[in-house]
Amino acid sequence: MEYYSDEKEALPDMPVSPSGQYFNSSVFSLSVLAVMEFEVPLDDLPIMTLVQDVFLPINPRFSSIMVGDENGVKKWKRVEVRLEDHIKFPSFPAGMSLEFYDNYLNDYLSKISLDRFPQNKPLWELHMIKYPTRNAAGNLIFKLHHALGDGFSLMGAFLSCLQRADNPSMPVTFPSHEPSSNRDGKQNGIFRCVGRVFSGVANTVSDIGSALVKSSFVTDGQTPIRSGEDGVEFRPCAITTLAFSLDHIKQIKAKLGVTVNDVVTGIIFLGTRLYMQASSSSSSHDDLQQQQGNADATALVVLNTRGLGGYKTIGEMVKPDSKMPWGNHFAFLHVSIPKLSCNNGVSSADESNSSPISFVKNVHTIIKRKRNSAVVYLTGRMLEIMRKFRGHENVGITMMSYAGKMRVTIRIEKGFIDLQTFTSCIENAFDVLFKDAVQNTPPSNS
Repeated sequence: MEYYSDEKEALPDMPVSPSGQYFNSSVFSLSVLAVMEFEVPLDDLPIMTLVQDVFLPINPRFSSIMVGDENGVKKWKRVEVRLEDHIKFPSFPAGMSLEFYDNYLNDYLSKISLDRFPQNKPLWELHMIKYPTRNAAGNLIFKLHHALGDGFSLMGAFLSCLQRADNPSMPVTFPSHEPSSNRDGKQNGIFRCVGRVFSGVANTVSDIGSALVKSSFVTDGQTPIRSGEDGVEFRPCAITTLAFSLDHIKQIKAKLGVTVNDVVTGIIFLGTRLYMQASSSSSSHDDLQQQQGNADATALVVLNTRGLGGYKTIGEMVKPDSKMPWGNHFAFLHVSIPKLSCNNGVSSADESNSSPISFVKNVHTIIKRKRNSAVVYLTGRMLEIMRKFRGHENVGITMMSYAGKMRVTIRIEKGFIDLQTFTSCIENAFDVLFKDAVQNTPPSNS
């Protein structure tokens, strides 16, 4: 591989952040798979030209590799990019049904998710799928190493490649997100602020200790969602996507007085508990069934630490003083999944989780407490400490809202978790929560 010459050769090498080094270490490699669905076939898409002229100039990291100095410190080094090494045109069987291509695409995603990036080439790939599925006439799969940036950065990169349909000369814009104003100014008094400070300090000490213990010494036992075995990240996985009405989620949000993220996280946690109970129901011993269904389970929740205010262009993100800069700006939060018991649908011996509504409100309380902790800003330091340790993840879930839908992507370990049952439990959790929060709640008299 030849390095850039002339002016590009003179560009200084940029240091790799602690999180970037952690994501690309000898024991851990984390990538992002993003699928862009097209309404029209991709036969005429000038992909090579678009990547060369639009995608690569977005950020120098797309044309760089990681190199280590004599002290083992990694930096980004600009290199020449051979597009044929990065852009793939897979061949699927011809003339098959849409359902066949749906399954084939999911299997293909599973396959490429296991492949590690070669370290002598920039850490990205683009897979052009020209076969129609039930959701699209064609698909572009972006596989990008997480060391390049987080979801906010990478989505900004994707959007920078697009043009407005009504006026291509105008930049792509989105409605800005304005934080809600405080409805009671008196609540911002000094006593409330002091209380927050002391609460934040206590939460920080507790969360740092808990995170280090969870990451290094104490782990959950074997459960229906956790095998506890080594090498899970190298085993085949199955991937599927669910879609929920964003309007329905917002209705639940309004009824419960929580956030959209709280609702979706609560649905996922509730569905996970329902799956654990369903997987344990084959046991003939009630005590064993209850023990497995309510076994300790910890979710690793990724929390964006930016003060999100809406879409930002790449130019805005790469400014030295940017309030929402490019890179990895998020925290890992260890969140214990609340326990429940299956009695008359969804209930619990714990009164705080006696219904779907109270379960989600409990999740909201847990996440809110975690957010009021400086540990969310210490992820880089903690990753530097924890880089030697390997995790076990049998289930991975991501979500994105788009065009009135909340798309939830589920990735599970094949042969260990039943994908159909798991997705059914997630859908059931949504249904019982919507029914309990919206359909069964009497209208307010106010």
